[in-house]
Amino acid sequence: MKKLIVLLLMFLPFAGVVNAQEVKIAFVNTQEIFMALPETKDAQQKIEQLNNDYKKELETMNGEYQKKYADFIEQQDSLTENIKIRRMQEVEDIRQRMDNLVQVAQQDVTKKQQELMAPIQQKMADAIRAVGTEQGYTYIVDPQILLYTGSNAIDATPLVKAKLGLQ
Repeated sequence: MKKLIVLLLMFLPFAGVVNAQEVKIAFVNTQEIFMALPETKDAQQKIEQLNNDYKKELETMNGEYQKKYADFIEQQDSLTENIKIRRMQEVEDIRQRMDNLVQVAQQDVTKKQQELMAPIQQKMADAIRAVGTEQGYTYIVDPQILLYTGSNAIDATPLVKAKLGLQ
């Protein structure tokens, strides 16, 4: 995005030379639009449900781990060395399974998030592109990176929202 700003600043000196073409720049608050889309809320709910499913599984495994560990600590003095080693290994195996579950869960949630959000982002990008074409904008930028927005700046957010059927 910094490159885009630098690129825009590089073209400003040429604006006087190319008077025949008017450069129209608008801005769109993509975060506002993204959060207003009903698909976003649905995707967030699905991701939250997946997170909760993994959390419940981890809690179950943690309960099993705590019980095995407490049993081991309670009985360790009365166990033979071979049984003690086997029980320690069982406790360690549960802990490793928990670690693996955490890694798999993080990867799965990230993958699901990308899978669910990509079509929403594409829909929003298509709407922004359509508004840019219809309104004759040369550039549409996101205000989250703008350092200054003048009073004559064009906010295309309402136009994109309208294109997406949002209010």
